[in-house]
Amino acid sequence: MIRLVVLNNPRMAQAFIDYMASRHIAIEMMPEGGGSFALWLKDSQHQVEAEAELSHFLDNPHDRKYQAASWAVAESRTRKFSYHSPGMMALLQSRAGPFTLSIMGVCVGIFILSQIGFEQPVFSLLHFPALAGEQWQLWRWVSHALLHFSVLHIAFNLLWWWQLGGDIERHLGSVKLLTIFLLSAALSGAGQYWVEDAYFGGLSGVVYALMGYLWLMGSRAPESGLFIPKPIVVFMLVWLVLGYVQPYMAIANTAHLMGLLSGVVLGWKDSLQIKHQ
Repeated sequence: MIRLVVLNNPRMAQAFIDYMASRHIAIEMMPEGGGSFALWLKDSQHQVEAEAELSHFLDNPHDRKYQAASWAVAESRTRKFSYHSPGMMALLQSRAGPFTLSIMGVCVGIFILSQIGFEQPVFSLLHFPALAGEQWQLWRWVSHALLHFSVLHIAFNLLWWWQLGGDIERHLGSVKLLTIFLLSAALSGAGQYWVEDAYFGGLSGVVYALMGYLWLMGSRAPESGLFIPKPIVVFMLVWLVLGYVQPYMAIANTAHLMGLLSGVVLGWKDSLQIKHQ
């Protein structure tokens, strides 16, 4: 399937789907989140025609031929389109792959255990290696990223993980996202421990790595299909700077910085590989 366009008006999108159906070209609509819907072309052999018709449609979506097509195919439709908001699971799955969702589930499970009386044993098991011999307990180099200490903390991190990590997994696969997760978690944790101590946790270092990776890939290798809006980059960079200049919020600044740098380096490396293909 080929992703054609994202639209915010499902009724308008359905009009184009009906028109293309009258031309015997199948297009599906899937929720993108935030009230947006993506149109996907089922058969790639119709890509040129579909993109040309889409250009005409976007120039004049209220043309009578689109309304006529909707009336013509209405009776033959086997499944009527619903304009209600998609369910939570459908929304989550629309932007994320299995690894993205698995990490979200593990983080939520660990957070629940911490909130019902197991905070100390959970932290003792998963914190970054700080005591003698713990450096050989290899899971600790990444498991600290699964720890969260408040509802706001986990909600903020999982939202960005779902959006940024989901984009990478959908375009480059689960193995690539796993690689970024493992490397950025280990490096951001090591940097934070070296500067302060082992009492930290959360996906924010990994999130900054995802941002840095998308930033580099979007600017240097747009053919990868990866992109991150500039306002998000600016927001996260400003937040990073604020973490250093204000003394009142407990923020793992070094983890954020090391995560960002690791993502930038990985993005630079992968963009070079794409350029040389």
